[in-house]
Amino acid sequence: MLTLNQLQGTPPARVVIMGAGGFVGRATLARLRRDGVEIVPLTRKEVDLLASDAAQRLAAQLTSSTTLVLTSALAPVKNPAMLLDNLRMMQAAIEAVKAQPVAHLVYVSSDAVYADSRAPMTEASPAEPGSLHGVMHLAREVMLKSELPGIPLAIVRPTLIFGPGDPHNGYGPNRFLRLARSGKDIVLFGEGEEQRDHICIEDVAEIVRRCVVHRATGVVNAISGTVTSFRTVAELAATLFEPRVRVTGSPRQGPMPHGGYRSFDASLLRRLFPDFTPVDLRAGLERMRATDSR
Repeated sequence: MLTLNQLQGTPPARVVIMGAGGFVGRATLARLRRDGVEIVPLTRKEVDLLASDAAQRLAAQLTSSTTLVLTSALAPVKNPAMLLDNLRMMQAAIEAVKAQPVAHLVYVSSDAVYADSRAPMTEASPAEPGSLHGVMHLAREVMLKSELPGIPLAIVRPTLIFGPGDPHNGYGPNRFLRLARSGKDIVLFGEGEEQRDHICIEDVAEIVRRCVVHRATGVVNAISGTVTSFRTVAELAATLFEPRVRVTGSPRQGPMPHGGYRSFDASLLRRLFPDFTPVDLRAGLERMRATDSR
């Protein structure tokens, strides 16, 4: 569960974003800049967390008053070699913070750490990942907690992210919109009956920002609290372009991921941030259509 340790929400003097070139890092950078926060954006060019001098390079960017936001990851994790590289990256970040402790640390993890469930999941749901990607994030969380016990830590676990500027082409809103834009039919796995929660990248950045300004500690899920089938998402994407492309099914290869259902209880978000309203899926897709076409 997340605790807000600064109720008024005052921006810190300085934030270092490790992974500022990635999807979540870029969005978080843009959101915090609107608050006038001094930000040090670090990409692989400035600090390669797999390099032998990574810890020293990152430590040189930190101060005792810094909030460090960690978004760097090689994802999705597809094999054991990628898993080990991700753990090496986290170890470098931990060594940097040991050398130069920070005031606050925010780690962007993933909902992949949770076991599958037919009931809506919460921040207290069992963390029993069924994929190497989930194993990676859970191992990183444990590393941070065990190796940096004196550093205030907030962990943000986003569900499936969509939105403008997405660099990936994963199955879901981002790919469906690109197919519809290019006039290509959207082919679903099976009939697209799986139901999932999807969250806009701007909402993820806003939740990270709130963790930063409230000096939050604990765990919070970055979710919309609404489940939508992939077919519904595809049909929404198809309606945004003319001529409208077809949405078709295909023979499914293997079982449905997560048993075809993955939902979340958004009670904690609503209680902590009653003024926070997630971007509606259709509105998010329309924003992607307008932004990504520029």
